[in-house]
Amino acid sequence: MPYAHPEALVSTEWLAGHLDAPDLRIVDGSFTLPGVTPTAKELYRRRHIPGAVFFDIDDIADDKSSLPHMLPSAEKFAQRMRRLGLGDGHKIVVYDGTGLNSAGRPWWMLRVFGHPDVAILDGGLPKWQAEGRPLTDDVPQVRERHFTARLNTLLVRDKAQLLANLERRHEQVLDARSRGRFAGTAKEPREGLRSGHIPGSLNLPYDELVDPRTRTLLPASELEKRFAAAGLERGKPVVTSCGSGVTACALAFGLYLLGWPDAAVYDGSWSEWGLPGDTPIETGTG
Repeated sequence: MPYAHPEALVSTEWLAGHLDAPDLRIVDGSFTLPGVTPTAKELYRRRHIPGAVFFDIDDIADDKSSLPHMLPSAEKFAQRMRRLGLGDGHKIVVYDGTGLNSAGRPWWMLRVFGHPDVAILDGGLPKWQAEGRPLTDDVPQVRERHFTARLNTLLVRDKAQLLANLERRHEQVLDARSRGRFAGTAKEPREGLRSGHIPGSLNLPYDELVDPRTRTLLPASELEKRFAAAGLERGKPVVTSCGSGVTACALAFGLYLLGWPDAAVYDGSWSEWGLPGDTPIETGTG
């Protein structure tokens, strides 16, 4: 069973052979939680794939929101993309420092703002480095390029929409957090959040989409089995969620590879739903 969208996943061999392609741009989309050192940006400055620019999801965000790295306006996103030298007509390849932890977030954001020609590097930096491929600490000097940003609201969900869905159950909600966090038996890494999950949601930890040895995506047939085992029904709309809207994008990416209808991402995710308040919470395995 092949991937429905193989163009969205590129191999290290392919990228190594296209590093000098004129309309290819490479993005380091690594992310670390607050308080973790060295930070993703510091690691990027130490070593990255030649030509890669750093996509800082905490900077390319709505700075008026109290929630972490929420989607910015289309105007701000276009401005940041121009500064990074990313623009219309580019094929963009995203990777991160662990394989599939945060690369999905820039992939999703670029698609949200209307840039379809974006792929993820299979195995990410760990596979690239294990194969002895080139790394550098040189930060590229980029030439600005126009980026046309148009927000596709079909790919985004907010709290009000998730609350409405509790009654209608029109959309399936799939949570990318660990099984302990989903069940409410493991503490949330962000202070002040309640434990548990959105009522009626399903659980598939994002790291179960990859081979733990190589960090590469599982074959299409195995991915399909993982989503089915989580309880998803093909053909029914899916919204993915996680801790703060980052690893939820890995699930959306996996579904896209398989040709499922585009999954929306709950941007606020548990950083919003888990705050003290009146949003209902369930615990247990569901």
